[in-house]
Amino acid sequence: MIICGIDPGTATTGYGIIEKHGSSLQCISYGSIKTELFLSPAKRLNKLFNELNKLFRKYQPKIVGTETIYFFKNAKTAIHVSEARGVILLAAAKKNFLIKEYTPLQIKMNVCGYGRAKKKQVQKMVKEILNLEEIPEPDDAADALAIALCVAYEKDIFKQRGENE
Repeated sequence: MIICGIDPGTATTGYGIIEKHGSSLQCISYGSIKTELFLSPAKRLNKLFNELNKLFRKYQPKIVGTETIYFFKNAKTAIHVSEARGVILLAAAKKNFLIKEYTPLQIKMNVCGYGRAKKKQVQKMVKEILNLEEIPEPDDAADALAIALCVAYEKDIFKQRGENE
């Protein structure tokens, strides 16, 4: 089963694609979708939507996981990230993918076993779990792979899709 994790952002949206066979996990791809600062907000969101659709066509995931926003330090940033999340949810819903959402605390807990883990700890665990040679870059891609791992660790997720692991 192909799983796509997405770390939302307007300037940079990270993605991570993994494949799960039973208890085996393999990293297929990761990276980021970048939008140019000089574009209007609407054009940036449109570019994100189009790039997500290309990604979904290429990898054909069954499930998409993304991060929720549950608190923020900067209202302006939270609004832009929320807009990107809306585009991500729309793109995934239009493909009829199962969508799973996780708080940062849940992601850290699932990947590191500790909800207050630091970003570097999460990145190192992603590298170890997926047997990667190096920590995925940019940070947004490592975060997206961590989100994909959260989906993979959910026991009942495959029953929700009516499929076997």
